[in-house]
Amino acid sequence: MSNKSNVKDLTVGNPMGLIMGFALSLFWGMLFQQLYNIIDTAIVSWTLGKEAYSGMGSTGAVNFLIMGFCMGVCNGFAIPIAQRFGAKDLKSMRRFYTHAIILCTVFAAIMTFLVSVFCRQILILMKTPDSLLDYAYNYIIVIFLGIPVTYMYNLLAATIRALGDSKHPVQFLIVGSVVNIVLDLVFIMVFHWGIFGAAFATVVSQFVTGIMCLVFILKKIDILKLSKEDWQLDRSHFLILFNMGVPMGLQYSITAIGSVILQTAINGLGEDAVTAVTTGSKVSMFFCIPFDALGSTMATYGGQNVGAKKLDHLTDGLKAAVKIGSIYSVIAFVILYFFGRNFAMIFLNASEVACLDNAHLFLIVNSVMYIPLALVNIVRFLIQGMGYSMFAILAGVMEMIGRTLVATFLVPKFGFIAICFASPVAWVMADAFLIPGFFKVRNRLQKIFDG
Repeated sequence: MSNKSNVKDLTVGNPMGLIMGFALSLFWGMLFQQLYNIIDTAIVSWTLGKEAYSGMGSTGAVNFLIMGFCMGVCNGFAIPIAQRFGAKDLKSMRRFYTHAIILCTVFAAIMTFLVSVFCRQILILMKTPDSLLDYAYNYIIVIFLGIPVTYMYNLLAATIRALGDSKHPVQFLIVGSVVNIVLDLVFIMVFHWGIFGAAFATVVSQFVTGIMCLVFILKKIDILKLSKEDWQLDRSHFLILFNMGVPMGLQYSITAIGSVILQTAINGLGEDAVTAVTTGSKVSMFFCIPFDALGSTMATYGGQNVGAKKLDHLTDGLKAAVKIGSIYSVIAFVILYFFGRNFAMIFLNASEVACLDNAHLFLIVNSVMYIPLALVNIVRFLIQGMGYSMFAILAGVMEMIGRTLVATFLVPKFGFIAICFASPVAWVMADAFLIPGFFKVRNRLQKIFDG
């Protein structure tokens, strides 16, 4: 396979076609990953019972808080790589790649130590119900010990995508998902490792996926063939990566702080509320895959086009992505309105009437606001790709404020229905910042390029 087939220039061609092609490749991988997540969760529910299922679900917010930072940092590190690739500065591109590897190694070591030590205390502070606490801890501690693996996979996959290749990371992700499902069945049903087995299967499968990315880079991407010179340390490269990656990681984590506060409020409503939100969130995550794919696409699209100084092409891409996201949002709402309860029954028995009703309500309220969610993903990641990660942090702050306000003032008064409105409120608040933010960033870059 030639090197040319492994990279793609997103600065030339019809934006709609470029974005659809790139996003569809990401979509299939994310779809398969979510199918795995559904199967993984369903296996836990069917074989280990409702408490194990709810305990696993109660870790979602803190999981996103930590793992979201890892993913955000890696995606941020890939932005200078995409920009240098778009500018055809391959020497600098390789230097950013090696410096990103070093920073990820340091971050992984520090984070693994800290979160492992304080894991149980965090769950207790979140008011995790006593009946779920051991299940939650036994699951999330294994996931946290796998943080180095998370960094490895996400950095390598983000680097491959930064070069315009969204297909191969998807293929590796599919293989990893299959490995995960098989290991779930073996660890839980054969070895009887319980909730620990589900978590361990996730870490092992992500390690397999990361190794496949590494082998692919070493054997197939010639422009990432490294020399001794590429490993020479440069303070400016570290600073640029730090300024790109850390704000992007903090954006995820700051957003997740609101989710942690919200999860604490959910935990206070009892086990049935936790179960309903866990179920609704699992189904919603499946239907939000296209938004995630569009977001990742726009980060690479923005990075390459800014590197090539093609701002008109970048704006046309934004319009195309918004059109795609809006059309899908309407379709998703209709499906969830009529069939959301049926999807919830993948995880819950028909006898769990109250949980099913609440899960369906959660899905309806969230899906009616999917267009604002589409905008959050598209505009935020585009701004990040353009090199202005600090704007993403502020958008994350807006989301955090939205969820915190709902959790603090509305949930105690209105109960579960307020939980359903928490994310939509957060999305609208983020959009109110991001949309004018994009035009400000674009105008700033236009002045720089004209000057």
